[in-house]
Amino acid sequence: MPSQPSKTLETFDNPQPERDYTIRIEVPEFTCLCPKTGQPDFAELTIEYIADKLCVELKSLKMYAWSFRDEGAFHEAVTNQILTDLVNATQPRFMRLTANFNVRGGIYTTVVAEHRAENWQPPVPVTLP
Repeated sequence: MPSQPSKTLETFDNPQPERDYTIRIEVPEFTCLCPKTGQPDFAELTIEYIADKLCVELKSLKMYAWSFRDEGAFHEAVTNQILTDLVNATQPRFMRLTANFNVRGGIYTTVVAEHRAENWQPPVPVTLP
């Protein structure tokens, strides 16, 4: 098999570091294992961030997400671990990770975790009539 899961997140230079703009990435096939039962948990991850100097490279993100397939983790723990790893790799101005887990035992779980760089202020939204 040519590709293997990896915990390495690669980056590239932000092509417009002078501008605040939103990058939105959807990872629809995230899987990990329930730490209690060992059964698979499925989730859709949505990553939204405002880059500073670096952006995350998408193939490495795919291999990174794949690396959780055989790991047991509570939804809250895995969501926060992924956010921490992404923030450590890219040092963004802002990042939000939303993990929407599929139903398990009649219960849906959504975990939202955020990071804001120190001294970063979000721009004022523009409202058009």
